[in-house]
Amino acid sequence: MAYQAGGPRPQPRPVPESLEAQAYLQDYAALLDAVTFPSVVVDHRWDVVLANGAFETLFREVGPHPTAMPGDNFLRFVLFHPDAGTVLAEHESSWCLPMLAHFAAAVERYGHDHGLQAILRDIAQDPIMDAAYRHGLPHWIRSVGAHAVEHDGAVRPLLHPDPRWGSTCRIVGETPKSLHDMGYTRLTLVLREAGRPTPAARRTSRAGRPRRTSSHLSVVPATEA
Repeated sequence: MAYQAGGPRPQPRPVPESLEAQAYLQDYAALLDAVTFPSVVVDHRWDVVLANGAFETLFREVGPHPTAMPGDNFLRFVLFHPDAGTVLAEHESSWCLPMLAHFAAAVERYGHDHGLQAILRDIAQDPIMDAAYRHGLPHWIRSVGAHAVEHDGAVRPLLHPDPRWGSTCRIVGETPKSLHDMGYTRLTLVLREAGRPTPAARRTSRAGRPRRTSSHLSVVPATEA
């Protein structure tokens, strides 16, 4: 799923008022840049606070968009950028629906947040996205289980522009206390070298054919289970 979102470009995120917190983020940015894998720090709106060079490389071929660039707000990128599926493979089931689930939880917790409300309005303006959010998402969670919503530990399909990397990554959540206290979350996409067998591939080679899973489903099912 990829949709054109309206509205103005998101405003720049405020930096922490504390000089100590600012200094910490500067040093943490240096740490992030030393990481080989794409790594990003986001706030509760999924506004990008910090991102390393590997993250920028992953999305280097993504075209411009007024409101949904991956380095501005990663949630908006997943939901609204027409190029999202060129990097985030199996975009609907593996990326969009889990992100919508996290968005729903954020709206429940921070209901009056202007940034989240703006995203909610953009979702409501698109009939397909609105149906996915209100009807497809609950059906998907019932089908795959609540564990599929979690990012940490999830193995998801990815199309990296560098051919040395394989077709999947593992998402690892690694948020230190200082970032957590600022309301930030860090996620790293651990890439796999091309040719490295995934657990699914190993199962396929043993069984002769891939197992069917419930994650490959239409966003809005014709009939409810």
